[in-house]
Amino acid sequence: MVPTRELYWNIHGWVLLYLLMVISLTIFAYGFYRRYRLWRLGRPEVRWDQLKERLWSLLAYGFGHRRILRDPYPGLMHFLVFWGFVVLFIGTLLVAVQADLHLPILYGTFYLYFSLFLDIFGILATLGIIIAAFRRYGQRPDRLDSGLDDALTLLWLFLILASGFAVEGLRIAATHDPWASWSPFGLFFARLFAGLSRAGLVVTHRWLWWIHLVLAMGLIAYLPYSKLLHILVSPANQFFRRLTPVGAISLVDLENSETFGVSQLKEFSWKHLLDLDACTRCGRCQDNCPAYLSQKPLSPKAVIQDLRKELNRLSPEPRTLAGEVIAAEAIWACTTCRSCEEQCPVFVEPLAKLIEFRRYAVLMEGSGPAELNRVFKNVENSGNPYGLSQASRGDWAAELGVKTMAEADEVDYLFWVGCAGSYDQRSLNITKSLARILQRAGVNFAILGSEEKCCGDWARRSGNEYLFQSLALENIEVMKGYNVKRIVTACPHGYNTLKNEYPQLGGNFEVVHHTELLAKLLREGRIKLDPVTQEALGLTPVEISGEAGASPTTPGGSSAPGTVTPPGLKVTYHDSCYLGRYNQIYAEPRLILKGLAVTGELLEMERNRGRSFCCGAGGGRMWLEETEGQRINLLRTEQALATGANVIGTACPFCLTMFEDGLKLKGKGEEVKVYDIAELVEKAMAEKRTTTESPDLA
Repeated sequence: MVPTRELYWNIHGWVLLYLLMVISLTIFAYGFYRRYRLWRLGRPEVRWDQLKERLWSLLAYGFGHRRILRDPYPGLMHFLVFWGFVVLFIGTLLVAVQADLHLPILYGTFYLYFSLFLDIFGILATLGIIIAAFRRYGQRPDRLDSGLDDALTLLWLFLILASGFAVEGLRIAATHDPWASWSPFGLFFARLFAGLSRAGLVVTHRWLWWIHLVLAMGLIAYLPYSKLLHILVSPANQFFRRLTPVGAISLVDLENSETFGVSQLKEFSWKHLLDLDACTRCGRCQDNCPAYLSQKPLSPKAVIQDLRKELNRLSPEPRTLAGEVIAAEAIWACTTCRSCEEQCPVFVEPLAKLIEFRRYAVLMEGSGPAELNRVFKNVENSGNPYGLSQASRGDWAAELGVKTMAEADEVDYLFWVGCAGSYDQRSLNITKSLARILQRAGVNFAILGSEEKCCGDWARRSGNEYLFQSLALENIEVMKGYNVKRIVTACPHGYNTLKNEYPQLGGNFEVVHHTELLAKLLREGRIKLDPVTQEALGLTPVEISGEAGASPTTPGGSSAPGTVTPPGLKVTYHDSCYLGRYNQIYAEPRLILKGLAVTGELLEMERNRGRSFCCGAGGGRMWLEETEGQRINLLRTEQALATGANVIGTACPFCLTMFEDGLKLKGKGEEVKVYDIAELVEKAMAEKRTTTESPDLA
């Protein structure tokens, strides 16, 4: 089986074709080289390691669209356009190889399937472009900003596809191709040209073929000068994505550095400059940024785009990035929730850049919010941000008989209490609940007491790398002195810092969050749970009428008025940014809540797990007033209330504080209560434990 006519039956002037190709590729190469030179302005950074993982990232996220498809509607649009043009490009190469090398590729049955396959993917690409145009110019979502380049790109792509199908239709009509049914969309166009004479079909086909070729070659030449550059740069960015723990900020060599942070683009690494061109301006980061959504002067998308504009200026007198290019108000509005980086389909890193700006402001200029400077001094003088006596840090432990490491022999766990858990009166309840649970489960643990200092999390994310390293090195020395192997903590900020950042300074410990340990104790039967009433949680009892349902203690299947059924509780869980997005701990807290007799229902907020909405306390914001826009914690509280829950479960002392403040502002402090998971577990725990063995999490 052979096609009636060769695919290039009506085309002459091959020399001109090759000339156009050379010109197009030359313009493309020059444009790409210009971008490459800009990326090379940055500092060196190793992103070539772990080749196997990087290749997998390219396949999964680049070709597989793993992150892009998280947002189904725009994700599907991009998937159709991407794979449509990939297949059409491969098909064009096969045609060119056959034409130039005279290899018998497109013959027989393969040609038929080849023709059908290209038509299908051409239709899919066209559909994707129509969806993209409707979304951008019909729906006009806030996260998309449309310029001339966007309209030109969509129109250009559409014209390439339309002219390609028209050329195919003209060929089918002129040659009366008996296999036309294998090119259904081409056949559709062929019927549109049915009124033309054969001579008219031949001439029109020849001219339109050259128009189609010029459009295609022109697009290749235009690519590195347009937003389409991301077609090449985004997959590269996915390949070079960060493979170190996402919860760890880069370490500064304080002794051998003359400057700290970033004030000029050349002080970023080449990968951070590559980010600027990899950004597709899709706006997913902006759509999930709590600062932007609460009307703060920060958009992660705008940060990247403003830096790209600065890169394009190529001015001999570059401006200071922090303050002149990126407003100080935007830099300090960030809660470091990392939602922007979690949502980005091409792994652009806005947060890392904002941290560098903070470092420059604090360490080089001595600037930053005045409230933070006071808290810095508190830590320097007292070892904690509250400015309270270091000697009183472990006072809570005396009434429970909890030993310090200095008093204990060998222990299974160091209980890292943290600053909030040691000094904040509400957070102390979490500390005591966890201590009592561990005691009743027979877990051998101790605390550092007055030898424990602030872990440095918020100081580092507020730009004070010097203070962070001072605290970390001192804490590491103390823990190594006691030969600490395993640590448990109820604070996700401490958990992330101890687990992911202390190893940068030689502090290698096995660190578990208290939800991980509690989940393990439950699975092993080390702790057992009993039902808990609403009164035990400080809630107003819900009266159940006789018709409302059966009471387990009332014969006949009716409940007397005024009785309370334990399953009346409705619990929603808030994913802490530093526990969830930073460390991917989503299952254990839910396992505990679902296993608790306290939960009648476990209700999920609309934004949960990787899309969880920040409470507003991270990145040093716990110590700063919100003076612009809406309060972030109030927005998150409203999201929790929308579930209809009367109990909000948390796994972070900062989150708990922000929710309780939000409930007070909403006037719901009596109707809805906030509890840490440890508090809920203690209230539901059976009096007796089944064993005294310490769990092994190794």
